[in-house]
Amino acid sequence: MTVERNVVCTFCGCLCDDINLTIEDDRIVKVEKACGNGRGLFEGYNPDPIMPKVMGRDTSFQEAVKEASRILRSARYPLIYGLSSTSSEAQRMTVQLAELIGASIDSTSSVCHGPTGLAMQAVGEPTCTLGEIKNRADLLVFWGCNPLVTHSRHFARYSAMPKGRFIPEGRRDRKVVVVDVRRSETAKSADMYLQIKQGCDFEVLLALKALIMGRTLDAVEVGGIPAEVLQQLAVEMKSCRYGMIFFGMGLTMTNGRDLNVRGVLSLVRELNDHTRFSALPMRGHGNVTGADQVMSWLCGYPFAVNYSRGYPRYGPGEYTAVDLLCSGEADCMLVIASDPAAHFPAPAVKHMKTIPVIAIDPAESLTAAGASVYFPTAMYGIDCEGTAYRMDGVALRLKAPLKRKRPSDEEVLQALIEGVKSC
Repeated sequence: MTVERNVVCTFCGCLCDDINLTIEDDRIVKVEKACGNGRGLFEGYNPDPIMPKVMGRDTSFQEAVKEASRILRSARYPLIYGLSSTSSEAQRMTVQLAELIGASIDSTSSVCHGPTGLAMQAVGEPTCTLGEIKNRADLLVFWGCNPLVTHSRHFARYSAMPKGRFIPEGRRDRKVVVVDVRRSETAKSADMYLQIKQGCDFEVLLALKALIMGRTLDAVEVGGIPAEVLQQLAVEMKSCRYGMIFFGMGLTMTNGRDLNVRGVLSLVRELNDHTRFSALPMRGHGNVTGADQVMSWLCGYPFAVNYSRGYPRYGPGEYTAVDLLCSGEADCMLVIASDPAAHFPAPAVKHMKTIPVIAIDPAESLTAAGASVYFPTAMYGIDCEGTAYRMDGVALRLKAPLKRKRPSDEEVLQALIEGVKSC
């Protein structure tokens, strides 16, 4: 029996790096410090080798590579999707494959924080690290997110609870504000809760910005929030030593989308004339931030990139996976560490059933179960090393506490690249 300390949990964008695992007979028998989601990730993983499948039948790795290479090579409009639960090394190889076969490549950002990327391109990104927030932030605003449920240790490790260099009393030295359409678990623990009407985030953000700039509001309420409450929040924001806005899919996947995020980033920029303020998106998947980073420095764009002309073209709404499937344009799909069959709209899933799908995934998801070719691979951070980016853009090295008995995503992608070249 051995204990592996300070392991990184890749369940969500927090990438908690203080997990302790007790290992016996190459199995994880005890998980310490992880949240419920993290424990499930470690305890539920079986590292035993699994045979690849072609049309649901077990086959050799070589035969699976041969069939997958044939599908990719013969496709006229291939689509590559996923990336957010694999390593940055595998993400690099995926971009290489997309360029080779002239594919459209998209990550899960397009169905979560893609609008955040569009807003950052328009107005910039006033950001910081989670360590800076822990040590300095005395005002935390959570807008359209529920971290106590989605990122269970965020409060305890990075934001509301921890004691920092300039926040010696932890939670006592901080004020927590929640803006949401319903009284979530996070809202129940807040010092100040603002219940906003559905789809009115942009108007409220503009009103707050006007108040920060010294203007007065003629309206008695904006988006269901009384003007005097907004005035009180504006005063709190201007008078804090270090403020922080965390925003989630309550902003990016509702009316306004990237305009909502522009409103947040513009508000933060205005606040920096009075105090120190930053903003961060609450990224979900373990390495979805890495997918944006890797694609940005290889393609020039974070998601929705098309290589059909031999060079990268950017087209959110045109080259995003849901749009290509709903329009019926994609004639083959390579899915990496994602499960679109379980989460995409019905028209997109309906088209997926009519085209060859290649799945690369540690677990046999709904997508993998119906795939033409399925490669069961190792799990990064458990039995495979790699690199992942935390939600604040900090890169962390992933350990492999278990012995690897399956091929890595990189090995499968390298075999596909070589297979496509030899077809």
